[in-house]
Amino acid sequence: MTEPKAPSDRSRARRMHEKAAYDRATIDAILEAMPVAHVGYVKDGAPIVIPTLQWRIGDHIYWHGSSASRTQRTAKDAQVCVTVTLTDAMVLARSGLEHSVNFRSVMVFGEARAVTNSAEKAEALRGMMEQMFPGRWDQLRPMTTQELKATAILSLPLSEASAKIGTGMPTDPPEDMNTPVWAGLLPIDFSMGTPIPDPNLSPDLALPAHAANYRFGKVSPR
Repeated sequence: MTEPKAPSDRSRARRMHEKAAYDRATIDAILEAMPVAHVGYVKDGAPIVIPTLQWRIGDHIYWHGSSASRTQRTAKDAQVCVTVTLTDAMVLARSGLEHSVNFRSVMVFGEARAVTNSAEKAEALRGMMEQMFPGRWDQLRPMTTQELKATAILSLPLSEASAKIGTGMPTDPPEDMNTPVWAGLLPIDFSMGTPIPDPNLSPDLALPAHAANYRFGKVSPR
């Protein structure tokens, strides 16, 4: 089988390359299934990794924070690595070192760009809301100029991205197959609880469909 080609040397999977995928369909599906991301960069010679929410618009991913944030200021125009991971199952094997996890992950490398144009910022924020809660943006109070000014948005192209996917049962060696130890998968399912309304809501306000139907982690990797 021909090994898929990575877009760059640093995005190429070094180990277990059979789990790697570089096509946009796989990468986009994982990004859209899990909004939580971790952004890594170096400041003053030391690594920093922060959790945030990411969303994709076209060929870029975006994340936002306060304009006063040290993280947003430092990551701007810097080399960053953004990672997104879903855990699908714990894999229990017949020996300790064969235990594993079924997962879907994406790593994106590149130079973060600050979105500074007000119209572009507003459109990026609209894209975030509509991706997560379709139809909600038009129901919200419009943003104020000050709110938009206080929000920093960074963007990263998906030109240097890779996915890695682990699936299947434990890969015990043949000599361990008769060991009397339970082996298999413990599936991990992301489930949503019952929506809890703000006590200050008017009692005649119905739960919108985008809140009642919200799900994440459900997009199939292939």
